Amino acid sequence: MKTKTKTTPHAMLRRKITQGLTLGLALGAGWASAPALAQGAYPTKPVTLMVGFPPGGQTDFAARVISNSLAANLGQGVVIENKAGVNGNLGSADIMRSAPDGYRMLVGNGSMTVTPHVFPTLGIVDPTKFVPVGILLQSPLVLVVPAASPVKDFAQFAALVKERAKAGKGVDYGTPGAGSLVHVTTELMRERLGSPAMNHVPYKGSGPAVIDLMAGRIEAMFDATSVFDPYIKSGKVRAIMVTSSSRVASLPDVPTPAEVGLKDFEIISFIGMYGPPGTRPEVVQKLNAAINTVLKEPAVIRSFQERGDQPGGGTPEQLDAMTRAQYKLWGEVVKANKIHAE
Repeated sequence: MKTKTKTTPHAMLRRKITQGLTLGLALGAGWASAPALAQGAYPTKPVTLMVGFPPGGQTDFAARVISNSLAANLGQGVVIENKAGVNGNLGSADIMRSAPDGYRMLVGNGSMTVTPHVFPTLGIVDPTKFVPVGILLQSPLVLVVPAASPVKDFAQFAALVKERAKAGKGVDYGTPGAGSLVHVTTELMRERLGSPAMNHVPYKGSGPAVIDLMAGRIEAMFDATSVFDPYIKSGKVRAIMVTSSSRVASLPDVPTPAEVGLKDFEIISFIGMYGPPGTRPEVVQKLNAAINTVLKEPAVIRSFQERGDQPGGGTPEQLDAMTRAQYKLWGEVVKANKIHAE
């Protein structure tokens, strides 16, 4: 089913993204040829982590959790820069055109592997063009409804979705943006329920969407467990399903897809650090080692696990494999379900 989504005029977005990527490729070629970049210690000045979403979402949370420890490990300051828009792609385009010297890095999430397929005419950045550095965290998604909703469990939610679709008024679901992992996950769930009509309400990031969800202006939303965990525990929203194969320790009473009758619906989101094309191997090695060290700190582990996330780590190759696998998977899902944001 084709999902209609109101967005900023595409001509303007296309110009912004295309100009950014064109400049980025040109600069990347120039930076790669500069012999000075192959010399010297790293880092010698603060490192900026670009987050393509506003404060309050899972990606921003992950960047901020590691920032202080990462700064201590590197011996330089770490600055978080939020540049929201086009489901994270304004931030991605910024890093694509940055110098590959390790001083401007991208903290990206699984939506990077979805958006290019949903916006096929906008020239969205291909996530496989970035240089992978390391996985910061992995997390299942959780489906929630407002605390005031009459829906108490997934069976009631599925019944409501189908009933409202028959009445010609689909359930309103929110996402951090059109083309996000949350968007295609919800559409995949809708397909598994028999494709009843639902209304997509995209936001610029998780934070604004969560506010409207709690206020009852939207009726349901998927997002990472870390986004919703404090609101679930405070009783402001109600969790009715997690997308992992087993229950999450921080949400032991919330059932899995298999338990509610959804087959092959295990979905894990991830957040990773990436560099611009041409980022030097020694920079990648230094940052990857720092990430792996930071993710072993008890305080960092606790910060992630308390919200239902699992610390990442591992090699750049593992992040690359995960990025490429999800890019392929979501391309197939988008094509099969004819999901396009227009």
